[in-house]
Amino acid sequence: MNKELYGTLIFELSRPGRTGFSLPKKQTEGGVDTSIPAALRREKPLDLPEVDEPTVVRHYTNSSNNNFGVDTGFYPLGSCTMKYNPKINEEIAADSTVARLHPAAPDSTVQGALEIYWTLQRALCEIGGMAEFTLNPFAGAHGELTGLMVIHAYHDSRGDSARTKVIVPDSAHGTNPASAAVCGYKIVEVKSLADGTVDVDDLRSKLDETVAAVMMTNPNTVGIFERSIPEIAEAVHAAGALLYYDGANLNPMLGVARPGDMGFDVMHINLHKTFSTPHGGGGPGAGPVGVRAGLEEFLPNPRVTRLPDGSFETRDTDSALGRISMWLGNYTVLMRALAYIKILGAEGLGMAGKLATLNANYIMHRLKDLYLLPIPGPCKHEFVFDGLIDKSTGVTTLNVAKRLLDFGFHAPTIYFPLLFHESLMIEPTETETPETLDRFIEVMRQIAHEAAEQPQTVIDAPHTTPVSHPDDTEAALHPVVTFDEL
Repeated sequence: MNKELYGTLIFELSRPGRTGFSLPKKQTEGGVDTSIPAALRREKPLDLPEVDEPTVVRHYTNSSNNNFGVDTGFYPLGSCTMKYNPKINEEIAADSTVARLHPAAPDSTVQGALEIYWTLQRALCEIGGMAEFTLNPFAGAHGELTGLMVIHAYHDSRGDSARTKVIVPDSAHGTNPASAAVCGYKIVEVKSLADGTVDVDDLRSKLDETVAAVMMTNPNTVGIFERSIPEIAEAVHAAGALLYYDGANLNPMLGVARPGDMGFDVMHINLHKTFSTPHGGGGPGAGPVGVRAGLEEFLPNPRVTRLPDGSFETRDTDSALGRISMWLGNYTVLMRALAYIKILGAEGLGMAGKLATLNANYIMHRLKDLYLLPIPGPCKHEFVFDGLIDKSTGVTTLNVAKRLLDFGFHAPTIYFPLLFHESLMIEPTETETPETLDRFIEVMRQIAHEAAEQPQTVIDAPHTTPVSHPDDTEAALHPVVTFDEL
């Protein structure tokens, strides 16, 4: 392996006296001294690497090639819908007439931007079956927190302060209980049945006047559609609570079913998943929150509204829960999502959900003779294996995931959900071709055969990556975050 390409830090490439830029010599105009006051100067020069421009370009280009992304290969990451980002969306978002707008510009000078906001709000309302949306949250988890704050504000407005609990399924995404806890609620867990769906009887036993909301994902985290949603919604509402929809798994539902029609009161959508905006690496993201009729007044300030004359304005109201962001969300991410929705249209969005479901079922059926399928039957956009069927080889889900890297595939989600000991959650998206799916299936089958015939090959994987078996625990306990040339 070429360490200079893959394992060298920019500081290690530094050589005294080398530079990749030049600045004009200090100049003064009109006798004004432009030097930095002595009190603000460093006592010694900033310790930066000294490198020429070609070295900088090659270093960061080679470093970027160590990152795996949907532009470089198949990314079957369960529950995250890592679909391809159409480049036309990037071009639209990068247009200088909108990308350089100042967030504090007066409404009268940014009517086009506000129209984009309003149009996307209406589109999401139609897709989700909701009465109104706010686009202000910066990410899915931020949207969850905002949605729960809406629920909190709703109960407060009724003087119902006894509702201190939020119920979440044991298969829920980890952000569900975390968001509820941040919002000040106590978490109550409800069990799942053998088929992965919520145990309605267990849920009923935990519904009382202290419950503020029930958070659910549909399809759920194991990729199964929750068929009892109408019954659950009726029970939740009868107890005076609200039903929250975690939109992380909305992709297969596009154009087929709407959360609002199922009885959900509040929902968030991960635009960076469902509507194909850049995803991963900590951002950018967007987590718009929608509400049913009667809850609009609690959405955060500011709100984008359309006036009778067709113009648009941002508006604050006293009934709103306050502000959850300084501005109106991640604007260019929202633009990408609107471009995606407009280009596909209603028919295209419906096909996206159906193809995502078809692809997942195709992979599942092609692999279930070698990988343990704990929940038989059709899935939606994703499914979960409980590792290899043959447990005698000693090859774990982690080993399978690492071996996939040798073949140019990103690993699926592993050890989640916690319902199964060796969870391997696979989610292909609608943008993957049959050839890509077949190659992935071929590799997964090869790994299963390797596990049976030469397990050490799988256990020692990956063999082709810059780093093979890092000590994850050591890295977490004693991270090295700075370069020390000594």
